[in-house]
Amino acid sequence: MATTTTRTNPLSYLTDQLNELKQKGTYFKLRVLDDEQAPVCTFDGKKVINLASNNYLGLTTHPKLREAALAATRKYGVGSGAVRTIAGTMKIHMELEERIARFKNVEACVVFQSGFTANAGTVSALLGKEDFIVSDELNHASIIDGARLSRAKIKVFRHKDVAHAEELLHEIKNESGRKLVITDGVFSMDGDIGALPQLTELAEKYGAIMMVDDAHASGVLGRNGRGTVDHFKLHGRVDVQVGTLSKAIGALGGYVCGTRDLIEFLYHRGRPFLFSTSHPPSVAATCIAAFDVLEQEPERIEQLWDNTRYWKKELGALGFNIGGVNTPASETPITPIIVGDGRLTMDFSRELFKEGVMGTGIAFPTVPEGKARIRTIMTATHTREELDQALDVLKRVGKRMGILG
Repeated sequence: MATTTTRTNPLSYLTDQLNELKQKGTYFKLRVLDDEQAPVCTFDGKKVINLASNNYLGLTTHPKLREAALAATRKYGVGSGAVRTIAGTMKIHMELEERIARFKNVEACVVFQSGFTANAGTVSALLGKEDFIVSDELNHASIIDGARLSRAKIKVFRHKDVAHAEELLHEIKNESGRKLVITDGVFSMDGDIGALPQLTELAEKYGAIMMVDDAHASGVLGRNGRGTVDHFKLHGRVDVQVGTLSKAIGALGGYVCGTRDLIEFLYHRGRPFLFSTSHPPSVAATCIAAFDVLEQEPERIEQLWDNTRYWKKELGALGFNIGGVNTPASETPITPIIVGDGRLTMDFSRELFKEGVMGTGIAFPTVPEGKARIRTIMTATHTREELDQALDVLKRVGKRMGILG
């Protein structure tokens, strides 16, 4: 006769950790978008002013991008059916990569399935256990994961502290391994711009590879949104440029730009590229159309920056801490409202939502303890009336909760 045993749940520790998040007040549930990603949209059945989207230029709903996606679907179907290296490289994928390379003024480009895989796949492919990575302490998680996967020795310098970065490079200058210096172009939590010119000079001085992750600079900084390399006029001096197709471009994916040899090497050794099915043709067509819009409608970027300047000025006038006091000062459309306490921040976010403003609370471990914030992001398509309405809600709720005096 068979005996039955009560199985102990081996994942019970996850429940304990979730309960700990609830006790700290930093537990959250996913909010579900019911309609288009737009300045005013509907989450969980409630109409709100959206201050949480990366849709900087409003391209997720641009008519030219919609039509490009529909036309490509009609012509090529809904999927590619394979990874790029087997049967999944379609002509439209090559057209997109050539379009980006021309836009970025580089020899070649390869598109990955996301910005995360572009970073992680590139760093882990370029370096090995005998090599060194010199990385800003606030670099994106995808850079950190790529560095770990590479098994290279990781040296972290204080945020934008170029002197510290040089100390680390000087320490390893006589080591035989390759060296990689890497920074975000725009840091996603504080909205400040990386020290790319100075770090590029250091990379040249010490014979290191220079890499920048321009996810939040793509479509935002530089001529027509060409990114920080163009913004700082560093063409030809940054060896590896990573960008995204998921934010200002309005669709999905990431890309790496550089020399033809770099791209050919990533074809052979970039693991996410090698082992992930390529983009649906509709996505590739959408992205091509987006780069056309960047060049044909520069007024979108101008409007983005007009809104950004107004938003920062008005938030500061209300008395919110928007960075610069014990945190970096924002220089881009990302403007944090620093609250500090994680529980208070998440409560603030929930109260704002109840009154019609979507402002996502971000707490530890995404940001350090004591630096929790509501991250607000401007887009080109927010109207002045929407911004004023959001400011009224922020002021009212901020005062009620003791965040404003």
